[in-house]
Amino acid sequence: MRILITGANGQLGLAMQRALDDEEAIPLSHVDLDITDEEAVTLVVNMNRPDVVINCAAWTDTAGCEKDPERARRANGEGPGFIASACAEVGATLVHISSNEVFDGDKGIAYLELDPVNPVNEYGRSKLLGEHTVAANLAEHQIVRTSWLYGPGRVSFPEKILERAKADGSLKVVTDEIATPTWTIDLAGAIGQLIKHKEYGIFHLANDGSCSRHEWAHAIVEECGLDVPVDETEQGALDMPFRKPVDSTLANTRAAELGIRMRPWREALADHLRETGAVPQGARR
Repeated sequence: MRILITGANGQLGLAMQRALDDEEAIPLSHVDLDITDEEAVTLVVNMNRPDVVINCAAWTDTAGCEKDPERARRANGEGPGFIASACAEVGATLVHISSNEVFDGDKGIAYLELDPVNPVNEYGRSKLLGEHTVAANLAEHQIVRTSWLYGPGRVSFPEKILERAKADGSLKVVTDEIATPTWTIDLAGAIGQLIKHKEYGIFHLANDGSCSRHEWAHAIVEECGLDVPVDETEQGALDMPFRKPVDSTLANTRAAELGIRMRPWREALADHLRETGAVPQGARR
């Protein structure tokens, strides 16, 4: 299977290359392909004629998206549509990575794939536009919503928490933002399984369970054996130019029907911390 990966130097793109090492993968970084350039996208897809394109390219800076919604719409909304159109020309399937932030977080229980969407910030609105442009331009699409990605190759939430814990000796983290931390290694493996199925539409793929940002931070310092207090706060107490959904936990229902299941988030976190050296290999807590 010939698989083209956009955003290949990002944390999920790197994990996808690792997961697809038995396939004919064509990794393209942002330098190789700017997905907001429609002509370049069409040319690259037609030249490579992949069976599958996995679009990992995105602008994930929530504050940046709030300040520059036009750029967010180009990167997260229009660009995926260009890829979908190019895929339609060569008969390729598109796997497009979307976000839990297409939901407002007010449901109170985990979101199903067909639940109504209602993003509360510009990042979420741009990601929802991407879903719409993909679906409008290509029938053979797999939109994968996920949440709170972290993994090797990028300084993400666990690394930032450990850095702050060691520098400040204490932490203050919000309790009113709830979702599921998802290890890119696990997500890439699940996507590798999904592309083998000729099932299309929207899929939720995240590690199992959910927690608040505060609970996640507490788990990180606990796994690393740090004696650092993790205090509670709320979004309203922070000077942020955007709002995050309170509880945007995703239910992995459609993928589970295909036999694709993901393990609990705490198990994945422990493996990540060992793999990155934050916890010594073989250490048990």
